[in-house]
Amino acid sequence: MIKLKRVYENPAQEDGMRILVERLWPRGLSKERAAIDMWLKDIAPSPELRKWFSHDLEKWKGFCERYKKELDQNKDQINMLKEKIKEGTVTFVYAAKDEEHNSAVALKMFIENAI
Repeated sequence: MIKLKRVYENPAQEDGMRILVERLWPRGLSKERAAIDMWLKDIAPSPELRKWFSHDLEKWKGFCERYKKELDQNKDQINMLKEKIKEGTVTFVYAAKDEEHNSAVALKMFIENAI
């Protein structure tokens, strides 16, 4: 099972393995408070794609398509994520304020379609 959670929300036992799926460490947050089990910087969108998207909802569909192409080139980390998910609950932790249109949501959709 894959869950999604903002890094600024309190960690919980039911989160399972907490994986930060951001290229940059969240502002103003200590490592202890974040309670991250794994940080996968390279699974996050490229800096160019992140800047292009800039959380513009009109670009959401295009962002998902472009991010999928990047993820298709990142098979090692995708396969590792699939293995972690088989082991138990995984929570993709992200920093974005928009809980419905962010890279963690797109990554979750990609992984669920690939399983």
